[in-house]
Amino acid sequence: MISLNPAIVAIDGPAASGKSTIGYQLAQTLGFLFFDTGVMYRAVTWVALDRRIDMADGDALGRLAQAIRLDIRPPGQTDQDGRQCTVLADGEDITWKIRLGEVDRNVSLVSAVGEVRRALSLQQRRIGLHYGSGEAELTGIVMVGRDIGTVVLPAAGLKIYLDASPEERARRRFTELQQRGKDADLEQIYRDIIRRDRQDSERALSPLRAAADATVVDTTSLTPEQVVETLLDLVYD
Repeated sequence: MISLNPAIVAIDGPAASGKSTIGYQLAQTLGFLFFDTGVMYRAVTWVALDRRIDMADGDALGRLAQAIRLDIRPPGQTDQDGRQCTVLADGEDITWKIRLGEVDRNVSLVSAVGEVRRALSLQQRRIGLHYGSGEAELTGIVMVGRDIGTVVLPAAGLKIYLDASPEERARRRFTELQQRGKDADLEQIYRDIIRRDRQDSERALSPLRAAADATVVDTTSLTPEQVVETLLDLVYD
């Protein structure tokens, strides 16, 4: 097993750049916790829906994100159901509840609320530092998002920014949807990615960008296995 340097691997990048796929494979190889921070926004969305909070009430959503305690843990011995991690809200396992269609339809509204983003950044930092300390049940963490290296954990031992051309990212998303049996329009997906890139990079709060000390990896012409090997070289360097 590698030493605890780095115990925290921060992976940022735009939509469909391969963050989740690569991050999970890397975490599995290292024996680290995998934490895709997007699950936190889903968790707040599910709790808000469960408590019948108005999705248009940004103040109420912000208060909710500040009040609930969210935790991310590795799957337990009794959790062999395909989950990549266990998501807890005030101690309740909501791992699969956050994948419901109603959450899909509302999570973008929740994630756009500034107070929600600020509150969840604090919770993400708490979890990252806990697992990054080497004192948790796993000896490190791979945290995936859009502002991990710049805002959440700027002192992470290793910062990666994964990127790929918009055309390749659209192709990947198109293929993923087809494999899941869903209708997909490649041109529409491409337009959506361009729009999302612009929104993420131009937003006032935590804009998408590579940290100054991040290693940028272009995944356009690489397989997931090749990207993981590249990152492992950086970990062991």
